[in-house]
Amino acid sequence: MILIIGADGEIGRALAADLRASGSPVAATTRRAVTAPRLINLDLAAIPADWTPPAGTQAACITAAVARLAACEADPQGAARINVDGAIALTEGLAARGIYTLFLSTNQVFDGSVPNVAADATLSPVSVYGRQKAQTETALRAMMAQGAPVGILRLSKVVSPGMPLFVTWRDSLAAGVPIRAFSDMTFAPVPAAQVIAAIKAMLYARAATVAQLTGPRDISYLEAAQEIALRHGFDPALVMAASAAELGLAPGSIPAHTTLDSRFLCDSWRILVPDALEVVNGAFRPAA
Repeated sequence: MILIIGADGEIGRALAADLRASGSPVAATTRRAVTAPRLINLDLAAIPADWTPPAGTQAACITAAVARLAACEADPQGAARINVDGAIALTEGLAARGIYTLFLSTNQVFDGSVPNVAADATLSPVSVYGRQKAQTETALRAMMAQGAPVGILRLSKVVSPGMPLFVTWRDSLAAGVPIRAFSDMTFAPVPAAQVIAAIKAMLYARAATVAQLTGPRDISYLEAAQEIALRHGFDPALVMAASAAELGLAPGSIPAHTTLDSRFLCDSWRILVPDALEVVNGAFRPAA
């Protein structure tokens, strides 16, 4: 059985659905009140001392996190209880039982000053969220060095079919309403399908390593909006540039680069992320 920590989130929900569709036994947690028979209540901010994973659990993936940079900046202690304390405590408990645990991390553990950062590069976070993920990574890597069955997967921006931002842009353009998109905020998008494939590969292989998955190049949100206008035949003049730097966003919100060296996953399992513009267009395709 595979245990998914955080079935409420985009990745956790998609992972659970994929595994169940393939016939794999799955258990999933939520911090909210349990409303479905296959959900287990677990709040990483307050893990009960006597909490134990479901019988038969062989691997787990921690997808739960406070991931919004602004939320972490506003309440760093509250976010740390989930992103750091809870994640480490849960991993320790699972690993002690021989359960392989995959922790999802982020490109935010680096400062974004250079592209295609190697997996073993020195961590250099500038955001609260990035520092918290880096702190957890450091603890987990120490466990890995002692032979614990733990893996880390760093991701950049994940794009799923029906991504609300892109759909809203398309609908506005279709109605002749101008949209504004950041020219100074970049991302290296990854399709959700590739993320799920990478998670499954690492879970099944019990890969005790640090892997990374990002798109091959960064584009600005302005370029993404322009691509949507072009592909759907809308007036490109409706797409106007905006500046994220002028909004006073949380530190780390506008890194110059978000790409990471993703060769390990490609070499090991042929998991390869397509070009950024192809990923943007994929947001308008039905989910597989």
